[in-house]
Amino acid sequence: MPSKSSARLAALTVAAVCSAASIVVLTSPAHADSVRIHDIQGSTRTSPYAGRQVADVAGIVTGVRAYGSSRGFWMQDPTPDDDPATSEGVFVFTSSVPKVAVGDSVTVTGTVSEFVPGGAAGGNQSVTEITKATVTVVSSGNAVPAAQVVDARSVPAAYTPAGDPATGNSVNGLPLDPAKYALDYYESLEGMNVRVSDVRVVTATDPYTELWVTVKPRENTTRRGGTLYGSYDSQNTGRLQIQSLGATADFPKANVGDTLTGTTAGPLDYNQFGGYTLVATELGALKSGGLQRESTRPQRRGELAVATYNVENLDPSDATFEEHAAAIVHNLKSPDIVSLEEIQDNNGATNDGTVAADVTVGKLVDAIVAAGGPAYQWRSIDPVDGADGGEPGGNIRQVFLFNPERVSFTDRAGGDSTTAVGVTKVRGKAQLTVSPGRVDPANTAWKASRKPLAGEFVFRGRTVFVIANHLNSKGGDQGLTSQYQPVVRSSEVQRHLQATAVNAFVKQILDTQKNADVIALGDMNDFEFSETAKILEGDGELWSAIKSLPKSERYTYDYQGNQQVLDQILVSPSIRRGCGLDYDSVHVNSEFNDQISDHDPQVLRFEP
Repeated sequence: MPSKSSARLAALTVAAVCSAASIVVLTSPAHADSVRIHDIQGSTRTSPYAGRQVADVAGIVTGVRAYGSSRGFWMQDPTPDDDPATSEGVFVFTSSVPKVAVGDSVTVTGTVSEFVPGGAAGGNQSVTEITKATVTVVSSGNAVPAAQVVDARSVPAAYTPAGDPATGNSVNGLPLDPAKYALDYYESLEGMNVRVSDVRVVTATDPYTELWVTVKPRENTTRRGGTLYGSYDSQNTGRLQIQSLGATADFPKANVGDTLTGTTAGPLDYNQFGGYTLVATELGALKSGGLQRESTRPQRRGELAVATYNVENLDPSDATFEEHAAAIVHNLKSPDIVSLEEIQDNNGATNDGTVAADVTVGKLVDAIVAAGGPAYQWRSIDPVDGADGGEPGGNIRQVFLFNPERVSFTDRAGGDSTTAVGVTKVRGKAQLTVSPGRVDPANTAWKASRKPLAGEFVFRGRTVFVIANHLNSKGGDQGLTSQYQPVVRSSEVQRHLQATAVNAFVKQILDTQKNADVIALGDMNDFEFSETAKILEGDGELWSAIKSLPKSERYTYDYQGNQQVLDQILVSPSIRRGCGLDYDSVHVNSEFNDQISDHDPQVLRFEP
């Protein structure tokens, strides 16, 4: 999953290609022709008037967007028809700051357009707009049409119909059935004034001044107040993104489990960063749910604690070292082994050929000591410059931290960025040919992606093999609100190849030593129920230990109102069936608006 800070440049940055509107103010009423807003919207996702000019379309202005590259206003017909499939609202794109106000009665002449946020290649649904518009203000100070209530009763339980195979599984041409499907219901309200009341926050406020709520308080609720994404059939229909037409400074800084009390109301928009969005002209008051960051328990003397933590593009210029160190020491209780993902090179995104990360790691290790933690040692392998994906110039990689007072690392020379680690048998036991080493780095599965880092550790005389992973991201997958249903998850193709390579390496170890303790962990960028996880698990070579938790606690990431698993720790049979396996997803980041990473770390404790 691309990080929230790199997934986009601005919340409302869209391609603006239409010409600006002109505004005429009259002192006497203008008379509209027979084309009404609901005629333009029609009963499918695309307008029957698309590409055609319409004249004197009447409505009341319900919201004005005077910022970003999608400037314009929403207007709504105060006298609706009796068809629930046809929206009574529409967005008028003006390019420049609109010269209208909420409550103005206007007529608009222009061209009907179907605008696809993010471009057609992204697969998003389109937004019906009027462009190249001439706007006539008929009168001002009119009552705004009453907002349509969106709540648990109004939103259907089914998420979306399947698309039409004749059009590549697009739903665009299908008649809307707003009583049966949630996406059809939201589409039937596109551009209209809607309201929600007393809604729980299920994704915290992000840097782009938006958050997610649910209008279904009992829908797949997690223990700490979020909404669980537990299967591909559990898209959670009550999720709705909230933005605001007001001042950025006035937008609430909310955490998961908080509540927007009272009424939040405004036009219903659609954007490329989550689909249907209530763009508020009125925001409810924020009531805190009192959410606190979690801390796990310390490992016992005979337990080995192994953790994975994606530190989100950490480089020496970042101001988060002390906070990451505090999380490792105080919230994770100083695990014996920590697999770090997204450690950048010594000058971060500066693209000058630098690949070493000793400054980055050294700064974190020093911060951990300053926070009262152990003097961790570390092992890693520098990647080939520009070959492992991630932020250009950053050269992200996985790094092992380990506490030498509790665990030792078995060093075997020869591991580098292009040499594959192998498995040999020595005195009846499996042994890595190089340690640390990279798993099958020449395999095309790892093109422009992070190669797994394998290492051999010893705890209380027992060898433990650890494989640190950061699989291919979900970038490029179609969103849940795509016009194509079911959505295409194109990123899975490479991730499945990667999972196959990791499983094959684990199988080599277990074929050499059946009872070997093997851990494959990291940012797998896929769910515990996904095909990626099934391939990693294979025929029992591995098992995703997050499945030992109750379902309401199985999440490591919070995206668009869905709490989900991306980070996993998978274990071999000897660990799964051994003594005292204990797993904890430590929620210190994903649910909070002031997160230092978008991932929650994971900790596994067991007795080798």
